[in-house]
Amino acid sequence: MSLPEAWHRWTGQPLWSLGFRPFFLAGAGFACLALVLWGLWLHGALAGLQPVAGMLAWHRHEMLFGFAVAIVAGFLLTAVANWTGRPGLSRTPLLLLLLWLLWLAGRLAWWLPLPGPLFVVVQLAFMPLLAAVIGRELGCAGKRENYPMVLVLGLLALFQGLTLWGLLEHQDSWQRRGELGALWLVATLMTVIGGRVIPFFIQRGLQLGPLAPTSPWPTRVLLVGSLLAALSMALGGGDAPRGWLAPLFALLAGLQGWRLWRWHRPGLWRVPLLWSLYLAYGWLALATLGMALWHLGWSIPQSLVTHALAVGGLGGLVLGMVARVSLGHSGRPLQASRAMAGGFALLFLAALCRVLLVPFSSLGLGLSALLAGLAFAVFVAGYGRILLTPRL
Repeated sequence: MSLPEAWHRWTGQPLWSLGFRPFFLAGAGFACLALVLWGLWLHGALAGLQPVAGMLAWHRHEMLFGFAVAIVAGFLLTAVANWTGRPGLSRTPLLLLLLWLLWLAGRLAWWLPLPGPLFVVVQLAFMPLLAAVIGRELGCAGKRENYPMVLVLGLLALFQGLTLWGLLEHQDSWQRRGELGALWLVATLMTVIGGRVIPFFIQRGLQLGPLAPTSPWPTRVLLVGSLLAALSMALGGGDAPRGWLAPLFALLAGLQGWRLWRWHRPGLWRVPLLWSLYLAYGWLALATLGMALWHLGWSIPQSLVTHALAVGGLGGLVLGMVARVSLGHSGRPLQASRAMAGGFALLFLAALCRVLLVPFSSLGLGLSALLAGLAFAVFVAGYGRILLTPRL
């Protein structure tokens, strides 16, 4: 077999047919590995591990710009094809492969003896290219209503640059600001995407009639308010309580609670693919309320609020979304297995341990990481074959 034939055969594999396949599989697998390593290191089992700038910097950066960004990329690369009616990257697997390799290079760079500037270049290569690809597809189709997605990706790249600058200059406060800003930017994506797909999934999953139309203003306020919240965190809003930010987070929490009330149907608790997303969005609302209370001066550790968002909200929405999207876009029945339902339960138990157990015992840190890692291991074990094989 000639080299061009071998290349064509490899890039013609089902894995490279749609963006969700390589990025969901790699992102979930990376989450499993990274969480288990983090939990073991916390309890001294892997004290010799020494990535660039140390394990804490690695954990902070990689759970956002390694794990979360991979899932965001997989979802958007697939969703944009649906929004625009264009084939997306399915006809250009080389570009999809390039994106994936850039993402992988960023993960490996932490463990290689690279000069500081080269390390930053490798880390920052992925996000601008992803934003350019998404922006081009939306622009060619004239889908201006989805341009905020490109704005969010651009801001994520900016906040990643801020994080890496703080890391290389040993400015922990700036590193933390970049990471908090990026986390709340991901929360913005969760707010926008969740607002679109969760009610649709509930309607389809329970075979309901169409939801009554509502004013678009709550959604617009949530988008703008969430962006402002993320920018406030990047500019120091997470350094100390600021009372003037409390109304913003309280407004966001109220609108998210209103969404949960409007979406609720008793039957969703019988369907794991629905209650997993619903509960995860509830964690997002709870974390936003927690930030409002923290800015009002309540004695709530900000790290607990941050991890309520990161583990329960982000982790829960990611796990529920990748399970549902993987089934739907591969032609499988939209029904989660018992094992996957158990994975959802493990993830939310991990969130409870991180928020409720950690204040009383440091064992909660490792236990939370282990449970979350197991949850994503369930997905990889159960859905790996689906992602690697053709659509039914």
